[in-house]
Amino acid sequence: MEEQDAFSDIVHPEVRAHITSLVSALGGFSADDDDEGKYVLGDSGLEVLRDIKKWIRFYDEKTNRMDVARCLAEANLVEGDLLHILATWPENADNKTKARAALACFEIMVPLTWPLERDLEQMTVNHHRHLPVLQVAQLGYKRAIINYDAAQILHTAVRVALPSMALSRGDRSARDEGIIKLVLLFLRNIAMIYPPAGVKYDGDESQISRSTLIDAFSYQDILITILTIASNMGEDFNQEGVILMEIIFHLVKRVDVAKLFMDEKQLSKTKANELTAMMNKEAAMHRPYNRKAPSRHNRWGTMIWVDRGDGKISTVTGQDALLDAATRQQKMDNSKVFRPPRRPTKEEMEPKDLGPPASLNARARQQLKGFVEEFLDSGFNPLFQHMRKKLDDQKDYIFEYHSRQFFYLVAWFLEAERARKKADKNTQSASPAEVGSFNLVAGVLNQQMFITLNRAMADSMESKRWQELCATMRCFTQILLTVQEMLESGHEDDEEIAENILSRIFYEEETHDRVANIAKIYKDQGFEYLDACTELTHTYLRVLEAYSKQNVDMQVRSRRRVRKKKKAAKAAGEDEENPVAEQDESENDEENAERTSRERKFDFTRFANRFIPQGVVDTFVAFTKYYQDLNEVQLKRAHRYFYRIAFKQEMSVMLFRVDIIQLFYSMIKGQEPLDKHCSSFKEWEELVKQILRKCIRKIEEQPQLIIELLFSKIAATAHYLEFGYEKQTLSTTQSRPGAELEFRHIVERDQQIAIAVGVLLDKNLAHHIKWVKDQLSNAIDERKAWEAAEKAISSVESSETTERPEGGAATKEPPLVSIRPDDDARRTAIFKNSHLRLLMRLAGFERLAPTLDETPESSWIVPAHLSSEQLQDTLDLVNKAEFDPPTFEEGKLAQDQLRRKTAPRKKAVFDDDEDGIDDDDDELLFPAGGPTNRKIADEFLDKPKKTRRRRRRSDAEPLTDEQLEEKERIRQERERAKARRFKSELFVHASDDESDNDERWSEFYANEERIRQKQKAVALSASINNPDLTPLTKTEKRKAETLSSDESDNDDDLIMTQGSVSRTPNGRGAVDSDGDEEDEDDTPRADDVSSSHAGSASSSKRRRVSKDPDPPAPPANADEDQVMEDAGADADEEDISASGPTQRRRPRARAGFVMDSSDEE
Repeated sequence: MEEQDAFSDIVHPEVRAHITSLVSALGGFSADDDDEGKYVLGDSGLEVLRDIKKWIRFYDEKTNRMDVARCLAEANLVEGDLLHILATWPENADNKTKARAALACFEIMVPLTWPLERDLEQMTVNHHRHLPVLQVAQLGYKRAIINYDAAQILHTAVRVALPSMALSRGDRSARDEGIIKLVLLFLRNIAMIYPPAGVKYDGDESQISRSTLIDAFSYQDILITILTIASNMGEDFNQEGVILMEIIFHLVKRVDVAKLFMDEKQLSKTKANELTAMMNKEAAMHRPYNRKAPSRHNRWGTMIWVDRGDGKISTVTGQDALLDAATRQQKMDNSKVFRPPRRPTKEEMEPKDLGPPASLNARARQQLKGFVEEFLDSGFNPLFQHMRKKLDDQKDYIFEYHSRQFFYLVAWFLEAERARKKADKNTQSASPAEVGSFNLVAGVLNQQMFITLNRAMADSMESKRWQELCATMRCFTQILLTVQEMLESGHEDDEEIAENILSRIFYEEETHDRVANIAKIYKDQGFEYLDACTELTHTYLRVLEAYSKQNVDMQVRSRRRVRKKKKAAKAAGEDEENPVAEQDESENDEENAERTSRERKFDFTRFANRFIPQGVVDTFVAFTKYYQDLNEVQLKRAHRYFYRIAFKQEMSVMLFRVDIIQLFYSMIKGQEPLDKHCSSFKEWEELVKQILRKCIRKIEEQPQLIIELLFSKIAATAHYLEFGYEKQTLSTTQSRPGAELEFRHIVERDQQIAIAVGVLLDKNLAHHIKWVKDQLSNAIDERKAWEAAEKAISSVESSETTERPEGGAATKEPPLVSIRPDDDARRTAIFKNSHLRLLMRLAGFERLAPTLDETPESSWIVPAHLSSEQLQDTLDLVNKAEFDPPTFEEGKLAQDQLRRKTAPRKKAVFDDDEDGIDDDDDELLFPAGGPTNRKIADEFLDKPKKTRRRRRRSDAEPLTDEQLEEKERIRQERERAKARRFKSELFVHASDDESDNDERWSEFYANEERIRQKQKAVALSASINNPDLTPLTKTEKRKAETLSSDESDNDDDLIMTQGSVSRTPNGRGAVDSDGDEEDEDDTPRADDVSSSHAGSASSSKRRRVSKDPDPPAPPANADEDQVMEDAGADADEEDISASGPTQRRRPRARAGFVMDSSDEE
């Protein structure tokens, strides 16, 4: 009883009762003699299907429960009812009822097969109860659908969407778009269902395997449908590209591309080699164990003591401890217990949506191979160019995993194209022109693709979305390999295109920085990340090295913010005495807002040195630790990196660490070494031998290296250990002088000197004031001595000459007085301290060469135009301010009276600036307003989303872990909201069904006719009671309109008869708001007819009702259609009968008033 109660508590009894009754009422197998054993849909089968859909939508999805899905799974709805209903729809018959029933079945099966996700933050008790059962149920759905014998269910789904797909994109309604999406989502769900890791499937897994799925897709023409939609993407299809990409992704994921394009002979040979390698690896694993394996005579226990020195003894058990010292040490190490600190469990870094590697049979492999070849020939460029635009526009139906799938598929198909070309070359089945052409994949080798790829890599690195970063790295690697193959193809056009592509990729230094940083930031991201980043590093270095050798004058563009120089100077302590320069940055507004770009010659050796740091070495060491599981290509990749570090870069000291040396020794001579039959074993053996030799030789030269073996090494330490001396660096940056200051208010010179002195006193820099006074005193003494000497000389000359030429005394100027700093600190202060420089300028000091750039060694002088009296006045003012500092109101300081002087803005210099060109001519070429916007027929379906991208500052501080977690939480909430909106728009509403006009709308039309008769009776009674409201005849209407147009000069006059206003049943007259233009009723109303008559005057002057701006003029054909409609309404006024219209109502036009035409004035 307790078990039954627990079982009944899983789902509410009322919910279970409702669902069970609906499933029972849906239909069943007939017992008649004629239709014995056939499934018969119930009398109200369509309504039952719609009710089930409503239960799923409004109960499960709105309340975030899975009760209805659980009840439907237990009731065996899909396999017991829905598939049989679909089988009753004949292939070539035009049965609307069967077609509507089939559509309703797929509307139910799509949410039932929707992917189930385990989101621990959103899961409730119901999710934990239902998820395992529903996962097994979905496996049953997939098995039943793709293996159903009575009908081709997948083909039937395509038949449901064919009428909508046959329409042109501009003629499709929202219902048609919904049906196409529904069918594609059904195919996506079927392709996506696979046995989860923790769920046991009792059935035959071969019935739901990838091979069976591909066989079903091929047999039921799904692959042809995918090719058709992909090749027409962007022209006849728009939003369907996202779902189509998901279907292709789940078909080809984890499929080995190399095996896919092998013939039977090559494939059998490859499998034989793999089996041999596995057997050799197993024998190598058993070999060290068998060498010391126990025999039947050593079953007796053994315990020995091991003397470790210093009186310490350890106990070791087991007879294998008697073999040798290495075994004893190994047993002692294994007996050590290490309890690492407990850390929160991390998510599995292996991609969740990839699953295990796919194993295909021969039939499925040939089918998939044919599909891939046809897709590369016709659908690759349209689909992925379209998807790249959608990713850039960030549409609402684009989720985070779509970007990952996009880059994975681009990488997969690029590798497939290269494998196909290789296979064609081997078989010589294609002409040389076809082999050398790369036009089939040109859609992902353009500049727009590189921009999207770089932005995705940068965003995923910043947000630490490692799975997406892995996909972008795989894509970048395959692009490089494809371009390299183009470069080596031997075709002139392909080589020229490849040169252009590589020059674009390698021109940006930001790309080089990103690749170097990716290999450096590895930390517990898993083997998938290790494999992707090491492959990218290896390929990038190899391609870049070959390209730089061919292009000796290769240039790269580096972008740096000018503000970085200021921060570096601040960190070096250059601005310690210049706080005003730190606070006011108005001088560098233009430089702070722009990134300076400069080109420099590329040096590959300098770039390769960026892969020497310990972080990159640790990444490759972590990758090499999996040497037992790595294949030949991966082992070769690691070997090339260590060889480059040790010998090409001559930095083998980076590998001199205990754990790295132990790893190398274990690979060759350890307990579990590399297989000697491996092709790269000899290369690894020679590499390890040479590295160990270098290490021993270096220890003999520098014994301190023994201590450094325990630690990682920074660049300076590694350089010293390798070469024996510290690395010499020269500073190439030129410091800037202190900022020029000015006074906030206009004050006299004595007050200016007092403020400058006060600032220095407030900052305890009185020694600068004393130095300025000393320089003034020295200058006064020298100037007085010169003046006295000049006066004596002039008196002697005056006695000898009778007359002196005019102005001769003014031509002789006093000599310049040099300003001498007493030490280096003073020299630095003269260059950097803005307050000292202000006081010096107020004292009259000047630079000797003001036109040259100022440096700390620049000379200062006392100019010749300053006399000794002026210098004495300045000295007196400084002394007065020093002994009586100024005071200010409201407790302000002297520093508050200063501000940084705004530097004049410099005009940007462009390459195309020429003298004599008048820029005003540009305004005449393109008048204001720009070109006329051309309306697109389907623009409303998919307008690009306007997004304002926030520029990432290169000098911004990195986000903290808390900020990153908050960003991740907000991003997940946004993804969930998008997923909920996307799934809520999934259903095709019953109100959109237009296939049964006669039966469905007869009752509705009858009801509308009764309402119309009541309105007509009310209007008639009102006209009898009030004779003034009697409706006018057609002639009277035209007369009234003519009088109104002739007598009124107001543009806001309303041409409308009182009769037409009185006939409006809602009391609003004939003037309807915009929201009333899309009423749900499908029949014309009395007020619509009257308003259309009122606006049909042909000779009246056009008027408008409101003073709002004129709306944009409709096309000419639209005006003609409107006139035709109005004319038709006038002509058919007397023909409207009371029997009720059966035609569909056309869109209502605002015919009650007309507007002025600007052309008539």
